[in-house]
Amino acid sequence: MTTGTAATAKDLAPHGTLRASINLGNPVLAQGTPAAPAGITVDLAREIGARLEVPVELVCFDAARKSYEAMAEGRADICFLAVEPAREAEVAFTAPYVVIEGVYAVPRDSDLTTIADVDRPGVRIGVKRGSAYDLFLSRTLRRASVVRGGEGVDVFREVGLEAGAGIRQPMTEFVARHPELRLIEDRFMQIRQAVGTTTTRRPETVRFLRDLVEELKANGFVTDALRRAGQSESLLAPLA
Repeated sequence: MTTGTAATAKDLAPHGTLRASINLGNPVLAQGTPAAPAGITVDLAREIGARLEVPVELVCFDAARKSYEAMAEGRADICFLAVEPAREAEVAFTAPYVVIEGVYAVPRDSDLTTIADVDRPGVRIGVKRGSAYDLFLSRTLRRASVVRGGEGVDVFREVGLEAGAGIRQPMTEFVARHPELRLIEDRFMQIRQAVGTTTTRRPETVRFLRDLVEELKANGFVTDALRRAGQSESLLAPLA
């Protein structure tokens, strides 16, 4: 281990083990159970640990909000979250490694057919509390309102809201199981998933993470991880 790598390892994993916060609530990024997680974020966490020559502990949660809180409260050293202004005061992000899309589900007979249609008075949108799309819609909607729950699609159906928001892949599967619903095909946002650590880390540590993510995008690591997880290779983010 070089002097620079040793200093980065000490800064990023001060307890001797790299604690990685994993969000199992996003099936594009992680699958499996807390006892046996898998997916691209798990692969990235283990690769970061291998580069630093430290063991990795995977700390799993069922929501991005909880994953974020774990790192902000010092219970994790790195996280895998969407880049959002509300998080950047606490999180130093890399460039994204994948880009996923946020879409709406609506009742099949709804007169909402475009993204613009959704943002109008009286429209209530179910969102997962603390998710990237909760933060984005809370920041950008002008007329519609958000209703938060454990899962956006659940509160959408249980309360009888006008729309539900979520990630394209699980939303597509959800609508396929519920023929009374349909997707608005256009995305309302791009969700830029990145590696993050606290803003208190050394600039050299943040640079290490940023450079490593670019290397892993360029050398096929991210593409291979997506393929192993059964996810589309088209999710790969462009090089920064």
